[in-house]
Amino acid sequence: MISYLKAFLDEKADQYNHPDFIASDPIQIPHRFTRKEDIEISGFLTATIAWGNRKSIINNAGRLMDLLGNSPYDFVMEHQEKHLQPLESFLHRTFNSTDAKTFMRGLKHIYTNHGGMEYVFSGHGTDLQKAISRFKNTFFEIPHLPRTEKHISDPSKGSAAKRINMYLRWMVRNDNRGVDFGLWPSISPSNLSCPLDVHSGNIARKLKLLQRKQNDAKALNELDSALRKLDPIDPVKYDFALFGLGVFEDF
Repeated sequence: MISYLKAFLDEKADQYNHPDFIASDPIQIPHRFTRKEDIEISGFLTATIAWGNRKSIINNAGRLMDLLGNSPYDFVMEHQEKHLQPLESFLHRTFNSTDAKTFMRGLKHIYTNHGGMEYVFSGHGTDLQKAISRFKNTFFEIPHLPRTEKHISDPSKGSAAKRINMYLRWMVRNDNRGVDFGLWPSISPSNLSCPLDVHSGNIARKLKLLQRKQNDAKALNELDSALRKLDPIDPVKYDFALFGLGVFEDF
């Protein structure tokens, strides 16, 4: 049964881990850039607002890049408070202009004082869920309103942290397909966690990869364990399979 399931999911992962996937996915936003830091920042901001209608996510992430002059790293590093004024018009669901401005300050803090995004995530061993929690604490060392903290999930508080795990997949996996970037060689793909949401969770339960009903940190750990048995080297390639089956095939 396991060998059949692995063969099925390998086939689906291969089918959807393809450049054609980019055109309908928010990952297209960081694919606009070539500089590492631009990809990191645009990817992080896009993943942060990646909930709701996918077309709206892509449109609003693109608009945010326009507000940053389509040079996100330069904007983050060189901005002064007066340069944040254009962000007053930005809104995606509950992520508003206050949040956008705070994220610019937080990113500048990360690159100026903590060695950049890759360094912050890679400096805490192999447990990336703990690394996400530490990243959040580091990011919000700057003055900020409590409301903005909700836009970075915290696995230590029981969250599956779907969006930031998706971001880590983008940055870490080198799929040799031109979809995920493979920008962060200091982190092993074997330590990544599957972005767990309604679609992937429902499909995982149908395939008996997941028993827990809530899509929380405990469910993520259960799903990770199952996927690592199927492929201990690159377990989150199956994110493509679970997502594709749920969104494109109504499995």
